[in-house]
Amino acid sequence: MLMKKGCILCLLISVISLPLIAQNIIYSNLKELLTQHGDTTAVLRVEKRSRNQIVLTGGADYRITAGDDESLCRRLKKRCFAVRDEKGNLYLNCRKLRYKKLRFGAWYAPAVQLGKNIYFCAMPLGSVIGGNFVEEDDVKLGGNIGDALAASSLVTKRVCYELNGETGKVDFLGKDRMLQLLKNYPELKQAYLKDDSQEAKHTFKYLLELQNKQKK
Repeated sequence: MLMKKGCILCLLISVISLPLIAQNIIYSNLKELLTQHGDTTAVLRVEKRSRNQIVLTGGADYRITAGDDESLCRRLKKRCFAVRDEKGNLYLNCRKLRYKKLRFGAWYAPAVQLGKNIYFCAMPLGSVIGGNFVEEDDVKLGGNIGDALAASSLVTKRVCYELNGETGKVDFLGKDRMLQLLKNYPELKQAYLKDDSQEAKHTFKYLLELQNKQKK
């Protein structure tokens, strides 16, 4: 009897634990992402793209595939909106996103969800944003060639954007908006002001901190 009860208890524990097992999830659109109703897949390969790959072909930082499943790979590349890997990391398909009608290019950007909004890292787009991130040692020439070289120098730079979950609109995550997000966390706010940088390598870490606090 004791052995039977032990077996039954083990089975119950395993059944209860099933929903807690981390899964790879694919979202077809923003609504699915916000409601957490996506499709699961056993295999999801997340590959960090090299600097050379990004310079040569543009696009975002991560290439995401499904192993040998060619059909799912095509879906991930062209039709999928976002994915969440088994570690809980979120990635947005930049092919689906626009900032003031400008394209981010292909592949996936790292992202975090705070409430109904999504924040992600991508290259600076537009003359106003781009102008803030051209460094002194970047090439500065006039004409079409100069513009092309200036644009290429921004391909590997990263800033953060905010995707509004209600409107679907993408906006640049500037300093003022970031301070609004940090207003209830004075220590994070002071650290952010001390960094004094709008590049994603600084901004994104505070978004991750906010996400961790949101989970608690």
